[in-house]
Amino acid sequence: MEADDLGADDLGPWGGDWLDPKEHVAVELEAGRRRSLDLLAPLDDGQLLRQHSPLMSPLAWDLAHVGNYEDLWLVRALGGSPVGPHHDRLYDAFRNPRADRPSLPMLGPDGARAYLAEVRGRALDLLERREWDPADGLLRAGFVYGMVLQHEHQHDETMLATLQLMASPGYRPPSGGPRSSEQGGVPVGPEEVLVEGGPFVMGTDSDAWAYDNERPAYVVDLGPFRIDTHPTTNAAYLEFVEAGGYRERCWWSEAGWAWRTEAGLEHPGTWRRHGRGAWTHDRFGWEEDLPGEEPVQHVCWYEAEAYAHWRGRRLPTEAEWEKAASWDPGLGAKRRFPWGDGAPTPARANLGQRRFGPAPRGSLPEGASAYGCQQMVGDVWEWTSSDFRPHPGFRAFPYREYSEVFWGSDYKVLRGGSWATHPSAVRTTFRNWDYPIRRQIFAGLRCARDA
Repeated sequence: MEADDLGADDLGPWGGDWLDPKEHVAVELEAGRRRSLDLLAPLDDGQLLRQHSPLMSPLAWDLAHVGNYEDLWLVRALGGSPVGPHHDRLYDAFRNPRADRPSLPMLGPDGARAYLAEVRGRALDLLERREWDPADGLLRAGFVYGMVLQHEHQHDETMLATLQLMASPGYRPPSGGPRSSEQGGVPVGPEEVLVEGGPFVMGTDSDAWAYDNERPAYVVDLGPFRIDTHPTTNAAYLEFVEAGGYRERCWWSEAGWAWRTEAGLEHPGTWRRHGRGAWTHDRFGWEEDLPGEEPVQHVCWYEAEAYAHWRGRRLPTEAEWEKAASWDPGLGAKRRFPWGDGAPTPARANLGQRRFGPAPRGSLPEGASAYGCQQMVGDVWEWTSSDFRPHPGFRAFPYREYSEVFWGSDYKVLRGGSWATHPSAVRTTFRNWDYPIRRQIFAGLRCARDA
């Protein structure tokens, strides 16, 4: 088995039924921008300028940052005249920690929208004039356009996390508001599946939109393991809470227990207890009964680790997660998504804010992986046990600050995307990472064990 025997498509995701890949780029960029603006349309200027949590940026800062990133990569990097170089210091995420951003002289909402529009006009003009050069890493298969589009979609998810933290009144998106969760029936099938030991290809050399941390592909030989068929549900996690899991030191690592004690954690971030045995949760400022069959979300890595220990399990490594999600043992081949290489559909994955929350367990059998794991892409990001480390042979591209500066044990890897993740910004090789204390993200877990 050779890691580079995966094939390649010169047009990557811009191919398919589109006769003109540049037209495809323009359509996707416009759809992404409309999604960003629609997401914030229900908010007034005060809500856009306010910092709703010290963990998050003011929404107006996020919006202008998206424009500045596009100015850097779809205008200046491709030879165009910069639109707002004087904004670079304001919207540099490394120069300005989130806690400091409210004090910056940032653009107001109208100014941010005007900046976005001016940058986009110049970027589309360059798109029409510049040829895609296979020898240019930025333009090969339109990589830089996919990078910028994914960046905007990722900031939409970040802004959704801010909206979840926003105080009342509740947020109602233009689509009509967060939908109360319908309960799914108990799915038929095993609680966990066996993934046989042996080699598989981790990462990718051929995906046109893959980031540097997903490359290069290489062969990993794993021992056999078992992994949960579905993500951990609210009902399952509630058993841990009501069994005293947050009060018993034995389930927690030393660092996890110290954080649980300091932060006063007693349950997932959005849950509320009402008397004996009655639980609700907050969904964007609207309180509803805790939906037992939905995957649990808003748990940090320490909570996920403690729950897995309580169950007599562990978190999967990210290599185990990727094999269970992507490898087809019958063909000895990699899948871009758990179900295959076909694009995500509502029947395969809960992505792109369709439901404004996770889908009940067992709702998406058409999205199962070759091993039978369901809901591995969409619904909730899943914590793994792994630190964020480079693949062997890693090379930073197109800038060190995307991945390289984060390597190390400070960050834990999450996989799979959430209900808020856009379908174009996730795949079985995509790697997310965050501090183990973070739980404002739409993150949950599934458990594993040695076979």
